[in-house]
Amino acid sequence: MTGNRKDDHVRHAVDQHRDNTGANDFDSVTFLHHALAGIDSADVSLAVEVAGKRWETPLFVNAMTGGSLHTGEINRQLAIAARETGIPIASGSMSAYFRDSSVADSYRVLRQENPHGFVMANVNATATLDQVHRAIDLLEADAIQIHLNSVQEIVMPEGDRAFGSWPRRIEHITAHAPVPVIVKEVGFGLSRPTVAWLRDAGVTVADVGGRGGTNFARIENDRRTAANFSFIENWGQSTPSCLLDCAGVTGIDLFASGGIRSPLDIARSLALGACATGVAGRFLETLVGRGAAALVEMIREWLVQLRLISTVLGAATPADLAGCDLLITGDVATFCRLRGIDAASYAHRSPWWNESERRSHP
Repeated sequence: MTGNRKDDHVRHAVDQHRDNTGANDFDSVTFLHHALAGIDSADVSLAVEVAGKRWETPLFVNAMTGGSLHTGEINRQLAIAARETGIPIASGSMSAYFRDSSVADSYRVLRQENPHGFVMANVNATATLDQVHRAIDLLEADAIQIHLNSVQEIVMPEGDRAFGSWPRRIEHITAHAPVPVIVKEVGFGLSRPTVAWLRDAGVTVADVGGRGGTNFARIENDRRTAANFSFIENWGQSTPSCLLDCAGVTGIDLFASGGIRSPLDIARSLALGACATGVAGRFLETLVGRGAAALVEMIREWLVQLRLISTVLGAATPADLAGCDLLITGDVATFCRLRGIDAASYAHRSPWWNESERRSHP
């Protein structure tokens, strides 16, 4: 039954991204162009530091799947793509492995095909410390992801209905896990108070996982034979809104995922304060529709294009993008107004607004 559900998730996710019109809240975030701000492409580095490790790029394959023969093959091809392009990768939820150890290979393939890469194991917020250790050991994982998916669970016919223990479980895992802990939403967003709580609990990275990408409420509603939950499909905050909301929270790194469609969205995410960006649905749709070689080519092209975008913006590192001027409009600007965020200040961050600094620009 679990294997069938995992296969259903893949099928519905691919259908969503195939049918997607492409518009989301990232379109409300625009770089202000300064025609003389550019630098030499050779001076741009995409490397970042995450969880005490150097990543050569601020892009990773986010949690997707596992738990069946079909999803195991998808994980194998994703791992090969991660290995060939040098980007980190996360497993899908390993709950199926905890229920049935015979599906271990559908997850273990991530490490087998990518022996030297940065691999993240993924568990839910009800996982025990023993299960966390089992997940880390199976994948020789460099970090553990804890996913938060209460909205998905209430729409899922066989889903959980009790979430009160989640904060205590996260604290316990964070205090005893042998690797850094990353907490991620699955598409409904993390708010500023939530990220601040995660920081205080000792979590290393919060992945805001906002609305705009794969919609798990819609996926679970499509799987139901009764009770229509379509009214909940637009629940939550978009990824740009989450990043803006959490910008004032210090002491914890932010990942951006949910609705990343292109290298421009990666640059936008970094400019809004993320230190790295995760992609799942867009990569899955490419892999299933065009094959592993096409996914490798796509990732390589994205990294080249991200470097060129950074070149034009004068950003020698991903962190430098957080000093670029942004015009925030539309629904994201409305969100900022209602949350007391000064959206206009993002349009006046670049030294090109300062006459003396502009004159001294090399």
